[in-house]
Amino acid sequence: MSEATTTRARTASASGSTAGVTAQAGPSRRTDIAVRTLQIVLALFLAIPSAGPKLIGHSVAAESFDTIGFGDWFMYLTGALELAGAVALVIPILSGVSAIALIGLMIGAFITQMTVFDGENALTPVIFLVLFAVVARVRWHKTVELVALVRRRF
Repeated sequence: MSEATTTRARTASASGSTAGVTAQAGPSRRTDIAVRTLQIVLALFLAIPSAGPKLIGHSVAAESFDTIGFGDWFMYLTGALELAGAVALVIPILSGVSAIALIGLMIGAFITQMTVFDGENALTPVIFLVLFAVVARVRWHKTVELVALVRRRF
């Protein structure tokens, strides 16, 4: 029996119930720490070297967005979305939904790399997409919790 299953079984026997314990249980401690570390590293990357140049209007970022053809407003919007995603990625209740939203952003980045830049650096958003998918999967229980919280409010 795995460490997570053993912990869930102990929790269930202590509470006197086994119904729904595995559905509501989060990841094992080791997985939680590993994914939390991944979230912090991804958030730092998104906030500093990715969103930073876009938000300050650095010439390299501006040139890339001019090539895309949407102009400065799209550069600032993308930078703001990346920064918001980075912040939400380290807030426990928002971490899962943030990872899902960032997957969407990476799909857009991949399509842009393939269509506008002829595939140059197209692997970068794919790698980040996979990492965000890992976070989204492990933090799925947080997404379910957030949806339940929102439904209770409305």
